[in-house]
Amino acid sequence: AYEDVKRILGDASRLESLSGLAGWDELVIMPSGEGAAKARGAALATLAGVIHEMKTSEALGKALGDAECHGAKDVANLRLARDAYAKATRVPNEMVRRMAEVHSRGYQDWVKARAASDFSMFAPVLKESLELTKARCALVAPGKDAFDAALDDYERGMTKARLNEIFPAVRDAIAPLIRRVYEKNTPPALVGVKNPLEGEFDVDLQAKMSKEIAIKLGFDMSKGRLDVSVHPFTGGCGPNDVRMTTRYKANDLAEGLTGTIHETGHSLYEQGRCEEFIGQPVSEAHSMGVHESQSLLWERMVALSKPFSHFLLRELQATFPAEFDGVSADTLYAAMNTVKNPSTIRVESDELTYPLHIFLRTELELGLMDGSIAIDDLPAKWNEKMKAYLGVDITDDAKGVLQDVHWSSGALPGYFPTYTLGSMYAVQIYNTA
Repeated sequence: AYEDVKRILGDASRLESLSGLAGWDELVIMPSGEGAAKARGAALATLAGVIHEMKTSEALGKALGDAECHGAKDVANLRLARDAYAKATRVPNEMVRRMAEVHSRGYQDWVKARAASDFSMFAPVLKESLELTKARCALVAPGKDAFDAALDDYERGMTKARLNEIFPAVRDAIAPLIRRVYEKNTPPALVGVKNPLEGEFDVDLQAKMSKEIAIKLGFDMSKGRLDVSVHPFTGGCGPNDVRMTTRYKANDLAEGLTGTIHETGHSLYEQGRCEEFIGQPVSEAHSMGVHESQSLLWERMVALSKPFSHFLLRELQATFPAEFDGVSADTLYAAMNTVKNPSTIRVESDELTYPLHIFLRTELELGLMDGSIAIDDLPAKWNEKMKAYLGVDITDDAKGVLQDVHWSSGALPGYFPTYTLGSMYAVQIYNTA
């Protein structure tokens, strides 16, 4: 019976890998026309329905009930499979199909709304997505707080009560520290010196350098690739076909560099998953907090360190010799660790202001789930919190409530808290290593 469990779940996982590939294609190279978007949404909805049928089948249920196994990984695999089956069988197939279609349409609407800097273009599909999320939460965890039910999909066992013990303490300590940093002058290493990461840098050369850095950090290009998308992400078909993306700015080297290193961390975790159990629950990411711990360990613990500045300087001098002639590792280190003022965009922020971006989003998600915040009020609430937490005046939706891709693809609520949880895990992992 246990072999039947593994066979059915393995088949479902292979179809999920094709769904992942279709999702990557949609975000990276799919034609931008309405017809392509509708066709992809319909295809993803059909595929999601087929996968759901496999993962809720009577055959799988019987095999799970009869299965016995030995060995720590197999026992864990069976436990996770039973938990997933119990949750999946509470959700009707039609809801799964509709969610897949709405999330695909949500991404397309978000791209257009972001380009126009007009939240009203995105609000209708976000409302659909939120209502579906609430309905699903009521089914999979009846009687449980809806936010907790959604959060559990990203960070098993985490609750808003626990977040409310952790996040306010960090927020209250960081906010005054940021104000003190802002009151200080430029870092000594940058006094009288131009920030070497600012200027004009050929985007194609940035892409070539980013690829080389990813390889030197351990990314296996025979099992993955690096491309460009509106918002950086890591996806693909599993450990042997990992697709990561980043984005570049001609006038800011830091965005492409940190984006690449962050996604490389995700990709290394994916490529390092257990080969023996590929396609099985026990081989999947333990949680998004753990996943983010790996991306942030590389982006923050490693890439912002002094030793890494020496490595990075050699790469920059080889790619942009004129721009980095005479630049010291200390200057580069200071530039990489500058606290942004203003800190407007989450993915461009520094490690000091970053948590406040997460707390803002988490508080908004809590309000959306308990009904105290309406979708149409999100831009105003966002701008209000950005001013209160970071002293930033948001002038348009693209730089405010529309800056992140997550809500468009159904990651509402629950994903954002895992970034700060992941950074906490990363620090402990790094200090223990």
